[in-house]
Amino acid sequence: MTDTHAPKASPAGIDARPATATTAEPVRFPDDFLWGAATSSYQIEGAVDQDGRKSSIWDAFCRVPGKVLHGDTGDIACDHYNRLEADLDLMKELGLRAYRFSVAWPRIQPDGTGPVNRLGMDFYERLVDGLLARDIAPALTLYHWDLPQTLEDLGGWTSRDTAARFADYADLVAASLGDRVKIWMTLNEPWVSAWMGYGSGRHAPGVADLRSAAVAHHHLLLGHGEGLARLRSRLPKGAQVGIALSLMSTYPASEHPDDVAAARIVDGQFNRSCLDPIVRGTYPDDIGPFSSTWLGTDSPVRAGDLELISAPIDFLGINSYSARTVAARGQLEQARAAGLVGQFDPVGSFGMDVADVVPIGTPVTDMGWPIVPTGMRDLLVRLERDYRLPIYITENGAAYPDYMTPEGSVNDPERIEYLDAHLRAVAEAIRLGAAVRGYFLWSLFDNFEWGSGYAKRFGIVYVDYPTSRRIPKSSARWYGQVIRTNSVGRTAF
Repeated sequence: MTDTHAPKASPAGIDARPATATTAEPVRFPDDFLWGAATSSYQIEGAVDQDGRKSSIWDAFCRVPGKVLHGDTGDIACDHYNRLEADLDLMKELGLRAYRFSVAWPRIQPDGTGPVNRLGMDFYERLVDGLLARDIAPALTLYHWDLPQTLEDLGGWTSRDTAARFADYADLVAASLGDRVKIWMTLNEPWVSAWMGYGSGRHAPGVADLRSAAVAHHHLLLGHGEGLARLRSRLPKGAQVGIALSLMSTYPASEHPDDVAAARIVDGQFNRSCLDPIVRGTYPDDIGPFSSTWLGTDSPVRAGDLELISAPIDFLGINSYSARTVAARGQLEQARAAGLVGQFDPVGSFGMDVADVVPIGTPVTDMGWPIVPTGMRDLLVRLERDYRLPIYITENGAAYPDYMTPEGSVNDPERIEYLDAHLRAVAEAIRLGAAVRGYFLWSLFDNFEWGSGYAKRFGIVYVDYPTSRRIPKSSARWYGQVIRTNSVGRTAF
């Protein structure tokens, strides 16, 4: 089954201008809307060798020269592992109603198999209990990229056995925390794990092989399916289980058939390659060599896999920061003549003859990502139209080059404008029928930003890395008001 709605060309129609936080009319959200913030274990915890934790693929990757900017590592990160109580108090002070975090697999099973490492689990027991004591709902992600290195040495996600090991791990975590955690996510961004980790080699474990990426992609989704079955058997009635996917609206650079086809291929490879097997039980058949890997004679897909992967979930978690405008490789000169800038990237395009282009003058974040609030609206409306599941926005935010003033404050009006514009887009999508249940801002803290090390700051709380001091930014105060009023209003800080 494929999506019959072809992407619409709209480089000129993409509203890249973020609405200001001081002039637009206030908008309210549904009364039961859940407001939170998100983090991940490797990005904030530090303490990589404390209490029995062993190496993950990111610990190993960070030690390969040239892989991470400045040779940065997650060894200390935000030192959240040792500053838990103070961080919980800060969450309460900021007014969070929910907190999305991930569990570090190497803390629970240091080698990826075997019994629970009790000291590692105790940390998450204290985290969950501390959240509940402060009336903050925990939302737990089981896997946010920190695979135990021992499993990687046995093939990692290119090995089918890793999916079974993940299910065992999921069962152990649910046995300890299932009586208190009501929102569960199996995986964070399996597409990124597979294609950035095993396809381009830009993420851990640093493998650059497209066949390996496609196989890892399937085994990650199989791990979701097997983990979901274990969670269903272990969790009490009322627990919600889903998955967090990286998704973006994708637009063709023009109405030329080659650009329209290119945008559809990119949408299939990036979006539908996860959405369709999880929701519909089939891989897309229109994305060239990737679909033939999953659907051909030499496929890693076995009988029963897709039925397991497509078992019903309670919600989709959506991680979305930007949108993509795509030109076919042969149309690049025409795109440039039309005021679109971009270049063909044979690594980043994963073997597809496509290029991402950006309208000249489009503002971007410090990551270089175009600011396209309408892309969020279009994505949510499309998901409602094509997949019809409740949605939590599990990540949305922006990196900016924040700094501390001599007076000790951190002002980030650009982030406020970004968040204001994207939350208005979410509100519009809800008005148009999208079943959005909540929003988790990325991120609570500045943190280790993968290959960018500590050079990019996404947090609403500034972290002074030499001292680990936390300083709420002006966006933290703004977001606190959004939560208190359940609306995006006129006031800015």
